[in-house]
Amino acid sequence: MTTTSRTAAVGPPASGRKPTRLRVHRAWFVAAVTFVTIIGAAAFRAVPGLFIDPLNEEFGWSRGTIGAAVSVNLALYGLTAPFAAALMDRYGIRRVVAVALTVIAAGSGVTVWMTAAWQLMLCWGLLVGLGSGSMALAFAATVTNRWFTERRGLVSGILTAASASGQLIFLPLLSWIVDRYSWRPAAVTVALAALAVVPFVWLLLHDHPADIGRKPYGAKEFVPKPAPVPGAARRALTVFASAARTGPFWLLAGTFAICGASTNGLIQTHFVPASHDHGMPITAAASLLAVIGVFDVVGTVASGWFTDRFDARRLLAVYYALRGISLLFLPLLLAPSVHPPMLLFIVFYGLDWVATVPPTLALCREHYGDDSPIVFGWVLASHQVGAAVVAFAGGLARDAFGSYDVVWLASGALCAAAALMALVIRRRPAVPPAG
Repeated sequence: MTTTSRTAAVGPPASGRKPTRLRVHRAWFVAAVTFVTIIGAAAFRAVPGLFIDPLNEEFGWSRGTIGAAVSVNLALYGLTAPFAAALMDRYGIRRVVAVALTVIAAGSGVTVWMTAAWQLMLCWGLLVGLGSGSMALAFAATVTNRWFTERRGLVSGILTAASASGQLIFLPLLSWIVDRYSWRPAAVTVALAALAVVPFVWLLLHDHPADIGRKPYGAKEFVPKPAPVPGAARRALTVFASAARTGPFWLLAGTFAICGASTNGLIQTHFVPASHDHGMPITAAASLLAVIGVFDVVGTVASGWFTDRFDARRLLAVYYALRGISLLFLPLLLAPSVHPPMLLFIVFYGLDWVATVPPTLALCREHYGDDSPIVFGWVLASHQVGAAVVAFAGGLARDAFGSYDVVWLASGALCAAAALMALVIRRRPAVPPAG
């Protein structure tokens, strides 16, 4: 009788009872918190292009000097990422991300008291670079790998789009603050935005599905939480040494370096001052950059959907080729006012902004298995090194030639090279490197 009672208790509902309502898998809530967190951290990504002219006017610092501080930030953003992925394996996602947001807030807030260029390097370059790098795209890759076995391309696209969503939210606001009240209140706004997300991370962001007794989304079986991995730095270096012996790693790193050079280093840093050079108001140029963020969300989510269905190498080749073509036309489009051809560029470029991330993540997973978040962290490092080079070189080119034309054209040519490199990546999966 006891056995019968138990069986009845767990069996299907009796006639007349309402069936149990289908619940949304907890992984989607974790993805939502991750999305909001990346938006909060994205506030700083909207700042550099808005601050170049105000800092130049107030302190007399050259665009090359300001670009150097931005380049330090971008480089550290990338170089920190692989170690952050390993730290998340060791200490958990929640702790690493909460500390990173606090460091971003400190770096941004302290800038209001700076009076020398070395302080700009320290705050923008070191502190914000380390903080933002600790929760870069490797954060999204770690969440996707742990919480999802299905829809990974779609989820990585959505989480990648969070950065663009943050740009969409903060660029118009920060440009208005800079135009109305100067750059210092904008820096404080960035600090407060980063701090505001910390409670959500601490209370709602679980490290692994096993922490709450759930399977990853789409998994057939329960996946136990792996033991903490000691020696985070050593593991990051070991994974790099193993991946560096394979051809796909260098092709992915090379294409992603060009991706960073043609987005964060070029458009995000220099589009606003370049437009201002042609007589366009800073608020109008910042609004255009925000519109790029709107279409970036659409393009990146669509790219994730495509990545689940099509060859990632061919997708990358198409994305880079289209981006290169659009950059070659940009010098002809800059003008004192916004006109239809410029809007067409903004839409076209926005759809392609970070559409490269989902297929790059997919290729990392295909070739490097469980180590793919750390490998992607190193690939992301190359992305940011490329961005850093162009952020600095773009400022130098503007100081030397009086315009950005040569930088737009050179970046278009680099994108063509990236398209060819993507097609060379072999399809056969490599043996995953040993951790």
